Amino acid sequence: MTTWTRKALLLTVSAAAAAGTLTAVGAPAAHSRPAGPATPPLAWGPCAPLPGAAFPAGQQCATLRVPLDYRAPGGRTVDVAVTRLRTDRPEARRGTLLVLAGGPGGSGVRRLAQKGEALREATEGAYDLISLDPRGVGGSTRATCGIPGPDRHAVTLRSWPSADGSIAENTERSRRTAESCDRNGGPLLRSLTTRNQARDIDRLRAAVGERKLSVWAHSYGSYAGAVYAQEHPDRVDRLVLDSTGDPDPARVAYGWLANMGPGTAASFPGFAAWAADPARDAEGLRLARRAEDVRPLFLALARELDRAPRESDVPGVPLTGNGLRQALQSALQGDAGFAPLARLVRAARDPEGRPALPPELAGPLPDEDAAVSMAVVCNDVRWPGPASGYARRVAADRARYPLTAGMPVNITPCAFWKHEEEPRPARITDEGPSNVLMIQSLRDPATPLAGALRMRAALGERARMVTVERGGHGMYLGNGDACGDRVVSDFLVTGRLPARDAHCPD
Repeated sequence: MTTWTRKALLLTVSAAAAAGTLTAVGAPAAHSRPAGPATPPLAWGPCAPLPGAAFPAGQQCATLRVPLDYRAPGGRTVDVAVTRLRTDRPEARRGTLLVLAGGPGGSGVRRLAQKGEALREATEGAYDLISLDPRGVGGSTRATCGIPGPDRHAVTLRSWPSADGSIAENTERSRRTAESCDRNGGPLLRSLTTRNQARDIDRLRAAVGERKLSVWAHSYGSYAGAVYAQEHPDRVDRLVLDSTGDPDPARVAYGWLANMGPGTAASFPGFAAWAADPARDAEGLRLARRAEDVRPLFLALARELDRAPRESDVPGVPLTGNGLRQALQSALQGDAGFAPLARLVRAARDPEGRPALPPELAGPLPDEDAAVSMAVVCNDVRWPGPASGYARRVAADRARYPLTAGMPVNITPCAFWKHEEEPRPARITDEGPSNVLMIQSLRDPATPLAGALRMRAALGERARMVTVERGGHGMYLGNGDACGDRVVSDFLVTGRLPARDAHCPD
């Protein structure tokens, strides 16, 4: 463990603040002079309704037209859906803050609808807020792969091995999915990359008339935000990376997935403690008398469902062992997922019960959503080929991390992906201004601390990291605490970074 890592785990933010060990980053003036190529102004108007989301008053939407291929800027274009929520305190405005959603495949329009009011309040009106649906997502131009419905379920799109650990079915499905994407996706699908998202972000920056953007980026969006800042360091004011993966070019995408095994193992005890708490008795959700008994109970149920799937509330879609494991992945994203998972476990253990499937298990993903979730990670980097020893790695991972049963290291369509040119993942370095604040859960199931520490090491003195004594994925204005929220908000408003890495105790 490095010196700065030890400091991250031992130093509290409150102590740093009390000691005055905060440093200022960035001038208070707004950045309103555009840089780069001229971009036509956006035609802002009302946002189209989003299922399950309500827009804050004043949120507007527009369409940004960008090149399909930046090597041919005068050629075919792609529509990118963009959105904004202007400050309600114009006198306090210092610039524009870009909100980047996770994924790949997350909608920035939806995320701003969900977080805009809280973010505007937390930053004291210092920013106009903007976001985008990356190309291929939501209201932007969509790509398709033509994947059959049975291959678009969560438990088939994710490469969960068979009950006996075999990956033969995964291999064949991955092959035909990659072939379908190559056959049907065309130039648009091949353009779905993190580098192109960074280019599109820069077009959006110019379109809103800013010389610099501040950025709050979440999950995969943190990688996209770091890539943008690496390629345009002079165009980023303040950058917050929330729940971050390993940026090593050799492990981008493939390494993110592999990290889910240890991430899930580290996060599960939080659910186990909750599910064994006597307070669950009144709710009818207590799974065991002791926290240490929850894990073997869960694993035994998954094995039972491997042998004999249970009829669910969705006709034709039984609850399988892999379905239960997939439900766990979603539940560990935050404490709000614990009760639905406990209900699912109790119903699956009840001989007379009929489990109610969570939405991600109830049916196939739309083809466009499946396409973009695969295309970005497959296009960004060359994955190990099909003959590189997946079966061996799956067997070892199943034994070490049974909660994920080998899925994180299994073969995917990326092993068969066809590239028109060799991918060139960006290398994140310590070259650039010291204007990056990272915030990270100690027990994140999706972007574990180990990967975030590698991002922290890559950024060097450009960054400071605040760890939060919590589980879950997404800390700022989400699963974190008042301590972490306060540090991030203060950085965005004042530019003050902790002088050293810091830790928010529970």
